Amino acid sequence: MPDSHRVYSYTAVLMGSPILLKLFSHDEALASRVFRLIKQYEDLLTVNRAHSQVMNINHAAGQHPVAVSRPVFDLIRCAKAASQMEDSAFNLAIGPLVKRWKIGFKGDAVPPADEIAALLNITHPADVVLDEASSSVFLTRPGMEIDLGAIAKGYIADRVRDLLRKEGVELGLINLGGNIQTLGSPEGGWRVGLKKPFAEDALIGTMTVENRSVVTSGTYERYFEQNGKRYHHILNPRTGYPLDNELDSVTIVSKDSIDGDIWTTLIYGMGVEKGCAALRSRPDIEAIFVTKTKEVVISSMHHFRFTLLDDSYRITGSTV
Repeated sequence: MPDSHRVYSYTAVLMGSPILLKLFSHDEALASRVFRLIKQYEDLLTVNRAHSQVMNINHAAGQHPVAVSRPVFDLIRCAKAASQMEDSAFNLAIGPLVKRWKIGFKGDAVPPADEIAALLNITHPADVVLDEASSSVFLTRPGMEIDLGAIAKGYIADRVRDLLRKEGVELGLINLGGNIQTLGSPEGGWRVGLKKPFAEDALIGTMTVENRSVVTSGTYERYFEQNGKRYHHILNPRTGYPLDNELDSVTIVSKDSIDGDIWTTLIYGMGVEKGCAALRSRPDIEAIFVTKTKEVVISSMHHFRFTLLDDSYRITGSTV
């Protein structure tokens, strides 16, 4: 049994983020295998360089289907299903708009309204055609681009968890730059901080979890300001502009990190009231909403504990 007091941390920079792996026994060979696995999936799924299986699909938009490996096909199918849920804020085909806004990258500015309108025409999830038999993906309209950035980290975090379990690891944590997945429970559980929006290292509070994933999506992660107005990276797939509601961030606590990725986006689009209602049918998924008026709303708290650290915030509307 590993010593639950001694923690070994391993770090790398992958997928444009610092990656942190925590183990309770010293095992550099295993850490190397974990980072190699992340790199393999990054190479398959990235849209931030010219070549990957996803970019091959994008390059062939409007021309022909592209056969991809089974993991990539399954992930695209999952992303398409999430995109076609009623009033979904998730959209795997939003790539052209993301690229045009450039939020978080050099040259970000509000695009002209007519450009946004034109790009909206090539962001329909129904135009992503999947062929199960040949494991192929066809984007039916020229200029279309799929972007799995909103789901890839969660998928990869779950694959890392599976690898660690297969290797007999009972206690561990992987942080893929915001997607946290945990194995087991060290003494007192894993404590994960809930960031205070637009404050460098300050926390609103902490969540205590075990065998759970924690994923947060917030307006403060990537944004720019123009003429005194702030524009963040979470785009509304119906308007092409950043989602504008009462929220600063949504955190999802779930068993699988891929659910965290999907549901942070879905719930962000729904807002507090609709989001809490939607989660009543999913007792395995729980949310913490942070509003612009400094309220912390917790949908339920069966799978984690929350400790408030910042008394300028207040917990309200919790159903626990």
